[in-house]
Amino acid sequence: MRKYNPVTDVTVNALKAVLGEKNVTTDPDKMHPYSHDEVADTRYQRLPEVVVLPENTAQVAAVLKIANEQMIPVVPRGGGTGLACGAVPMYGGIVVSLEKMNKILEINAESLYMIVQAGVRTDEVQKQAAKAGLFYAGDPCSSDSCFIGGNVATNAGGNRAIKYGVTRNQIYSIEVVTPKGDITTLGGRLKKNSTGYCLEQLFIGSEGTLGIITTITLKLTPLPKAVMDFLVVFPTPELAIDMVGHMNRAGIQATCIEFMENAAVKSVEKYLKEKLPQGESGNYLIIQVEANNEEQLDEIAAQVDELCSEKGATAVLVPDAEKIWKVRKSIAEAVRHEDMIYSSEDIVVPIDRLSATLEEMNRICVKHGAASRTVAHAGDGNIHLMILKAGNTLEEWPEKLAAIQQEIFDYVYDIGGKLSGEHGIGYKKKTLMAKYTDPVELEIMRAIKKALDPNNILNPGKIFDLD
Repeated sequence: MRKYNPVTDVTVNALKAVLGEKNVTTDPDKMHPYSHDEVADTRYQRLPEVVVLPENTAQVAAVLKIANEQMIPVVPRGGGTGLACGAVPMYGGIVVSLEKMNKILEINAESLYMIVQAGVRTDEVQKQAAKAGLFYAGDPCSSDSCFIGGNVATNAGGNRAIKYGVTRNQIYSIEVVTPKGDITTLGGRLKKNSTGYCLEQLFIGSEGTLGIITTITLKLTPLPKAVMDFLVVFPTPELAIDMVGHMNRAGIQATCIEFMENAAVKSVEKYLKEKLPQGESGNYLIIQVEANNEEQLDEIAAQVDELCSEKGATAVLVPDAEKIWKVRKSIAEAVRHEDMIYSSEDIVVPIDRLSATLEEMNRICVKHGAASRTVAHAGDGNIHLMILKAGNTLEEWPEKLAAIQQEIFDYVYDIGGKLSGEHGIGYKKKTLMAKYTDPVELEIMRAIKKALDPNNILNPGKIFDLD
């Protein structure tokens, strides 16, 4: 790893000259929230040397020019809701928080697009689109706290990916600041484009290692005319998961198919202090469907009800939508309430191997004396496995967790799966990335990083090491 220079008084003064004194801090207490993301493990916490809060793209560019000239690492940061330590300053340096770049610059209802700064919260994008009679399809479970820029940087997935795709499918163009401090706009508000390399898609999902995304032009669609949410309860996880294939073969296009195993249901039930339907033994599918009108919606609803009942559901309910989505989105807090020491995995597998993967992961966790809580974006094969230390001691937990991960990922890669479906690699999964990624693929990634960031100042130590 390249040796970096420390942040000096000269550096801080240069940053203050660009950003103003109020937007630069070296106070350890004020910087502490920027030393970690949502990963609770203190092994992954690092205090930056300085935190800056730019208010526009020109200021971001100026910060990167200073850092590149002085050989100081820079870590871009959104809402800090990541689960892979992607925004943790592993080598100190400068954290660039985009929280003050929080403006919606334009909503065009006629041409169906929105232009936003990277620090806008995702739920605000959704709300403002809805006020204009429009719909933003990106819907990560942390939408009330994550930033749209972080969604782009990690190519966030979320609940509606099976119908609308992931974040990269919601984007026309991005404004990016390169590691050298140059500003460019990639992509365009076009239906197709074969003009050179598709660079916007390269930067989307690059986790802040290739550039800092400052402004995004998002695709919008008209609001769905009719929507219905179902809570379907099954006696076993296998019956619940198998419904994905049954619905696909029946030609039922769902917007969301979310799975919660019973242990996860019980965890949320305890956390919310609410009795949930068949919470003592039920495995949940939350299914959302959309239609052009109420008549069509009723027809789809009847299909869903009939098919789920035929395939073993013990209940097909039409719950309060807000309440049931709160249940689904509370899983991270519920698990944290159970045990602060846990690892959140973000596995993606072929949909037809989803049921077998859940069974195998549970077997491996039990074998090592760990507990598991599992939810999944079942419609696209993305599993969120939370591994709790349970009966293991703090001293033995790191070694035990590594053994669990190795067995799980050996299995996952053997069936054609990957480490991450939407959270990214960050620092936390970097070793696993090196172990399981094809060496040729990894070398291509390294070559791109070296070409765009020759001094390796931008989010170093994330995804992979250069050396």
